[in-house]
Amino acid sequence: MQADDARYLKRKYKGGSLDVHPTEKALVVQYEVEATILGEMGDPMLGERKECQKIIRLKSLNSNTDIASLARKVVEECRLISPSRLPEVEQLLFYLQNRKKSAGMRRRIDCLCFVYSEKKEKKQIKPRDLTPFEGMELDEEANINSIDDYVELLYEDIPEKIRGATLILHLARNPDNLEELLQNGALGFYFYFSQFHGLITHYKIGVLCMSIIEHELKRYDLWQDELLKKKKNLKKEYEKALKKYHGLLTKQEQLLRVALYLLLNLSEDTRTELKMRNKNIVHLLVKTLDRDSEELLVLVVSFLKKLSIFLENKNDMVRNTLILEKLAKLVPCEHEDLLNVTLRLLLNLSFDTGLRSKMVQADLLPKLTSLLGDEAQRQIAMCILYHISMDDRFKSMFAYTDCIPQVMKMLFDCGDERIDAELISFCINLAANKRNAQIMCEGNGLKMLMKRALKHKDPLMMKMIRNISQHDGPSKNLFIDYVGDLAAQIGLKEEEEFVIECLGTLSNLTIPDLDWELVLKEYNLVPYLKDHLKPGSAEDDLILEVVIMIGTVSMDDSCAVMLAKSGIIPALIELLNAQQEDDEFVCQIVYVFYQMVFHQATRDVIIKETQAPAYLIDLMHDKNAEIRKVCDNTLDIIAEYDVEWGKKIQSEKFRWHNSQWLEMVENRQMDEAEPFMYGDDGEPYLQNGDILERSDLFYSADGIIPVDGAISPEFFTDFQNGDLLGPQGFPGSAQGIGRPESVVFILSVWC
Repeated sequence: MQADDARYLKRKYKGGSLDVHPTEKALVVQYEVEATILGEMGDPMLGERKECQKIIRLKSLNSNTDIASLARKVVEECRLISPSRLPEVEQLLFYLQNRKKSAGMRRRIDCLCFVYSEKKEKKQIKPRDLTPFEGMELDEEANINSIDDYVELLYEDIPEKIRGATLILHLARNPDNLEELLQNGALGFYFYFSQFHGLITHYKIGVLCMSIIEHELKRYDLWQDELLKKKKNLKKEYEKALKKYHGLLTKQEQLLRVALYLLLNLSEDTRTELKMRNKNIVHLLVKTLDRDSEELLVLVVSFLKKLSIFLENKNDMVRNTLILEKLAKLVPCEHEDLLNVTLRLLLNLSFDTGLRSKMVQADLLPKLTSLLGDEAQRQIAMCILYHISMDDRFKSMFAYTDCIPQVMKMLFDCGDERIDAELISFCINLAANKRNAQIMCEGNGLKMLMKRALKHKDPLMMKMIRNISQHDGPSKNLFIDYVGDLAAQIGLKEEEEFVIECLGTLSNLTIPDLDWELVLKEYNLVPYLKDHLKPGSAEDDLILEVVIMIGTVSMDDSCAVMLAKSGIIPALIELLNAQQEDDEFVCQIVYVFYQMVFHQATRDVIIKETQAPAYLIDLMHDKNAEIRKVCDNTLDIIAEYDVEWGKKIQSEKFRWHNSQWLEMVENRQMDEAEPFMYGDDGEPYLQNGDILERSDLFYSADGIIPVDGAISPEFFTDFQNGDLLGPQGFPGSAQGIGRPESVVFILSVWC
């Protein structure tokens, strides 16, 4: 084409993306220029398109600037911005007006590439004056069309590397350029978008970053050693070294932040995360927790939190004994984001029993308690405290903090609203400790709890009250005023869960001054109890609570008679047959028999009218130790009141305890290994010409006060095993057995 043929040059501008400048108070406008050369007749002869960028600097922008007016002025003076984009301009200006100079990351991408040198440092820069993008100031505009030139700079010396990386970074900040960057295989540094992760992995950038982090942490240790040595020298020399140390530390922490941020994004792939774990990433992160940079710590703790959800990583943290000590220093802290992510990491770690113990040792309990007053952190702190409260060893420690008054206030402040599951679950655990329960009952505590539980028919609140009622002492006596309210719930058609807790609470009230006969009659509870002993009449949990309730009221002689007359004993035996595989049912039913054999009316029914003793003999050798214990004590009392059953019980005990010896007798294979069955002359013991039975050796009645059914067990004494024992299990007896341990009803909420 001849130059003379070109008559006209036509330019066409097309607006593109609009964004904020990463470091300055300026707007960056991306646009496209289409230049066309027209011929003499006006037809296009040559055309070319070019991506361009314009920066609109806003030096007058400050906290008092009228954003709306400034936005209109920008749109009016810049033809590249359409008036329709005025709201977008206002939004960007508002962001610039409120952006902090030390902000850790932009709203889209946080990526920092720089190289620093100790030798070239000339000026001390304080951390608070350092922008997160130091080293990327440019005197030129980055252009996507020059990407190949920028890549070439990465293979030159350090200054050129910095310039090339910074130009590429400016381009990468515009999402519209990412596709072009992806096509350029040399750019493996850009990690924010998962599409680039494969490229980064291919060029082993992750491995390089871990090597850099490990190297920098070693340098950090050397710097500290050198600083410590110079501290012992002249003060002027130390101050100079300290100034240099802070400058190097600031730059190093920026480098660590970029490298760790890259690794954090790469760890989205669990296979890549596993490779990091194999290279001891947890150790490097824990070591970095010593730093003071809050921005860096947020990143490190976030990384640890992400890793902690996998068992292998959590175990690595368990093996690092310093992690909780270092995390404890961050609780509490003024940086809200850092505090929040630290608590979330602690929550993940609190699922491990051993780490919960170390949290207490690190003095985190009072620190976490203090955060209950912080609404932003309250829920996470409470979840951690809940996990700690699951361990009986630590429940008592809460009494020495202001935790209980705080959670009680939270409960009462709920009003008619539903109580959070975390809060009520935490309270249920706390109430399982005697001292905690006493604090809860102080003032009008118990009254307020009962009022809310009965008003809202709240089974979880009643579960908390039930835990309080299990503790002997002053707190239990306070329940006398509420026996009627609790008993009134039994006959009503309330939700089964609520009735179970009411029954459980009543069953715990072993108070001498409580007239159970009056309660049973006043609220007509005997028919209810009997009806709910039938197998299948209700859920097993409710039936079990009925059995436990019968065991409690059976301590009263008049109540035992009332129950015997109602036919409850045969119903218990029928239930025992139906639930013989359930240790909890068996244990509690046997305990009812144990209580009833102290009273003549019920004792005669059990011994003479039922086969309960035979069941108890069968259960003497049950694998459950608690069942064996209750059975033995019950059978000992039966044996003293009924001669025939006494012989059967003695015979069974003899057979069991000496089964090996009996087997040898039956097989006529006795040898000298059993010398206790013979006298000094080797002959068997004789009495009236008969071989003395083994049971007579251990259960001879000589010297024991004869007992008949008319004498109360209170006067019964037994020189069993040479010790004088009182009435076992009888109220007030130091030697008696209490109710066997029941199932522990503790709600678990995993957050």
